[in-house]
Amino acid sequence: MAQIETARLVLRSLQASDVDVLVGLWSDPEVTHYMGGPRDSAQVRRTLEDELQAHTEDPIHFWVVVEKVSRRVVGDCGLIRKDVDGRAEIELTYVIAPDAWGKGYGTEAAASVRDDAFGRLGVARLIALIDPENAASARVAEKIGMQLEKETFRPSGAVRRVYAMQAPRLHLS
Repeated sequence: MAQIETARLVLRSLQASDVDVLVGLWSDPEVTHYMGGPRDSAQVRRTLEDELQAHTEDPIHFWVVVEKVSRRVVGDCGLIRKDVDGRAEIELTYVIAPDAWGKGYGTEAAASVRDDAFGRLGVARLIALIDPENAASARVAEKIGMQLEKETFRPSGAVRRVYAMQAPRLHLS
């Protein structure tokens, strides 16, 4: 699979050496506070190990976010299929390690995944489901061009704000 490079980040496919870091990230209560809470670490590990073994290239997937200078994994960013109020959607999700917060990595990673989705993948619309109290995530969504569309209740009963954007239309002259 190709990788995406930004000014400060490399977004790439999952490698075996990433599993422990990502298990830690997804099972961290601070990181997942606005995402329904920490995931079961054993389940996250199984999911990641299954992904490594599958060797399938579903274009709707997550990228491992690596800081270029340190070569350290600082997050996970990608696309996931979701049903929102009976409508099939593609959600853009970004998760950054706490020690990398405040550096703009979430925005940088999300913008690059947005561009790949609208460009190479031909996705027509992207959403982000954001907890109403998660101001930092809402800022990322807005910085990459998403706008608040509505609020919705998820199957768990949690309220989420739906930020959305359409793919830019090409103007042929």
